[in-house]
Amino acid sequence: MNPPIDIKTVGIVLRPSTPELKGLFFEVKRIFESHGAEVLIDAISAGMIGVLGQDFDAMCQKSDILVCIGGDGTLISLTRRSYAWHKPILGINAGTLGFLADINPNEVESFVAKLYTGEYRIDERMMIEAELKNGDERTVMHSFNDIVISRPSISKMVKVDAYIDNKWFNTYFGDGLIISTPTGSTAYNLAAGGPVTFPLTDAFIFTPICPHSLTQRPLVIPADFEIEIKTPEKESLVIVDGQEQYDFGPDDSLVVKKAAIGARLIHRMERNYFDVLREKLSWGQDR
Repeated sequence: MNPPIDIKTVGIVLRPSTPELKGLFFEVKRIFESHGAEVLIDAISAGMIGVLGQDFDAMCQKSDILVCIGGDGTLISLTRRSYAWHKPILGINAGTLGFLADINPNEVESFVAKLYTGEYRIDERMMIEAELKNGDERTVMHSFNDIVISRPSISKMVKVDAYIDNKWFNTYFGDGLIISTPTGSTAYNLAAGGPVTFPLTDAFIFTPICPHSLTQRPLVIPADFEIEIKTPEKESLVIVDGQEQYDFGPDDSLVVKKAAIGARLIHRMERNYFDVLREKLSWGQDR
């Protein structure tokens, strides 16, 4: 049991381009208001369903918890965008997969009541902090799932030099390189042949994408190492969580490390990660 969360204000974000979530939003709003909480919604989500909203950063600052109504992609985006505020995040699954946003709409009322009695848990998931350097220019980014160094077009390959604690250790040549968190191990990393890793582990997973050499294999290392990525290619891309992208060239350096604070996800007490894996990946169906 955890101490009850003192929830006076709730900030809600909806999956973009899904105005049909309006009814579910009002139901979630009603449930939290029945416990005495004020409910805010960010301006973009509000505009989509025709209600008044708040500036996103102002909403995060005011809120005790943040609620995502959508799928895993919406939750990943919210986690990254709200990183500076370090607020606990509850995912309500209005999508299909539900690896992360695991509270179904018909469970919201009973689960919200449990937040006020301490029957919940908060998992802290490792996040990546990366700094893209070009001369005096610095771009800092945070990633929940992965950072991918990718080719600019389907007709080209990319060469990536990887350093660990300032020492060169490998050169990847192929379609790209995935640097994943354990949470992201079941995303692009899994599709590219990388390992599934327990999500509360602190580790980096290197997974080459269609490497030119068959000797290149996924690698898992502790998260206390600092990674630097360089490329001689004139055109390549850095893609964050599959949702943001940056140009990456021979004058650039990408430094990757574990973020100082992880994402805080609210889950049911009884949620078991291995049960989720078995359900979502259809393991053991022939048993």
